Amino acid sequence: MRRDLIDELSWRGMVHDTTPEIKAHLNADMRAGYIGFDPTASSLHIGNLATVMLLKHLQLAGHKPYALVGGATGMIGDPSGKSEERKFLSEETLRANQLGVKNQLEKFLDFDCGENSAVVVNNYDWFKDIGFLQFLRGAGKHLTVNYMAAKESVKKRIETGISFTEFSYQLLQAYDFVHLYKNKEVTIQMGGSDQWGNITSGTELIRRMESGEAFALTTPLITKSDGSKFGKSESGNVWLDPEMTSPYKFYQFWLNIGDTEIGKVLRVFTLFTQEEIEAMEKEYEGNPNALKRILAKDITIRVHSEEEYEKAVGASEILFKKSGVTEALRKLDEKTLLELFDGVPQVEVSKDQLNPDLGMLDFLSEVTQNVIFKSKGEAKKMIQNGGVSVNKEKVESISQHFNFELLQGKYLLVQKGKKNYFLVKTI
Repeated sequence: MRRDLIDELSWRGMVHDTTPEIKAHLNADMRAGYIGFDPTASSLHIGNLATVMLLKHLQLAGHKPYALVGGATGMIGDPSGKSEERKFLSEETLRANQLGVKNQLEKFLDFDCGENSAVVVNNYDWFKDIGFLQFLRGAGKHLTVNYMAAKESVKKRIETGISFTEFSYQLLQAYDFVHLYKNKEVTIQMGGSDQWGNITSGTELIRRMESGEAFALTTPLITKSDGSKFGKSESGNVWLDPEMTSPYKFYQFWLNIGDTEIGKVLRVFTLFTQEEIEAMEKEYEGNPNALKRILAKDITIRVHSEEEYEKAVGASEILFKKSGVTEALRKLDEKTLLELFDGVPQVEVSKDQLNPDLGMLDFLSEVTQNVIFKSKGEAKKMIQNGGVSVNKEKVESISQHFNFELLQGKYLLVQKGKKNYFLVKTI
């Protein structure tokens, strides 16, 4: 049974603008809709994930989703939301980025579910065969400069200057819609609210070139409570690629969102039903951290895997649990270990010095260049007070000798007191 897509998106707060009659169009039959993704990076980020969820809901409602990777338009760059010209990327970089984006989309959409299986297309496949004069005669004559210049994405740039290349982006995106309409029976284009102008140019071009009717739907751009863009951390975009944003940092991002944002984010980024979300909000009223853990678990598993989620939780517990985390510490990969203890003092020591005859007092002072403790006396006092651990194992006695396994074969984590950590790297 086909679900009502507009009703589903509406209660989730995912509808910003639509063209008239789109609801009736969707409810009358199975429809095909698409979203374009700009391959200017090798990975999608959290901001893209909101629009990916549009495609997911389109498919869950019984319709056919197309994801367009802009191999051609990516060579130019969309001026929407930009204050200056974008630097061109090489064809080689664009091809690598297209592959990365395609591989990530396959995690979210079902490409083998019968007639509404998802499809990835690349607009380079049709633009590479269209000549410049052919495009101007076939498409360019149908949209006036006045019409295109009135669009918000262009209007903002007119005063500061916009090249003909970026000005033409709107027409290229509109032609994508025409091509998919003619060849794939795609009648709906979706995207973020900043894409409204480009998308409606496509519906207009279909009307003028094909005497056809097409529809547009945009979703609000997700912002934080202070109005700033959602999906960025202190180090920049939060990417879906684990090499660009580790599963640990990805998990931590969701745990650290603002308390006032949790309701909106649960609705946009998860597939929980309205009843499930409202029940969770009622159960955990006044406890936003519980909701954040539910959110972080759900999204981390879907983007990465359950195994990576478990690792991220284990890494998080290392900092806050007092005992029982030694095994989790051993399992950390080097990248996560260094991220977890980013900014703590580090000291290098020769691996040859670390042998069973080495006393802990010597290790904690002289061998580690007096970075952790200034003297054996200071180390002795702290050990006697139970305040020293290595790899989360408490140093029990001042007469204890070195008997600790190196993390990743080269690191030791020393904790002094409750909050002071030191990372020892062997060379």
